[in-house]
Amino acid sequence: MLDIAEVAERTGLAPSALRFYEKKGLLSSSGRNGLRRTYEPEVLHRLELINCARRAGFSIAEISRFLVATPGDDALRARMVEKVAELDEDIARLQRMRHSLEHASTCTHEPLVECPEFKQALRS
Repeated sequence: MLDIAEVAERTGLAPSALRFYEKKGLLSSSGRNGLRRTYEPEVLHRLELINCARRAGFSIAEISRFLVATPGDDALRARMVEKVAELDEDIARLQRMRHSLEHASTCTHEPLVECPEFKQALRS
């Protein structure tokens, strides 16, 4: 068993975030050790999933639905397809920015932001 402070330390989340996730139904504690909530070690895996989904732009409500989804949840599957397209766009944008910054790190054009190759990479 892990108490709330241990879970917070291992995940980098504030205890208040863990309590919030519990209130929203994303987590459940397995009891208390004195005044502190306790969790099964598997909570760390669930929090990795929640963190990944949050960073991908899913809302708390969407994550909640995802955690209880069944193969027949067509609306959720459609949302996942939309999210894949959004993530593909984000990845492409970030790759363009990465390429632009990589070029700018060695470019001798003055000023750097006026470099034609830098501008082209951003436009692509």
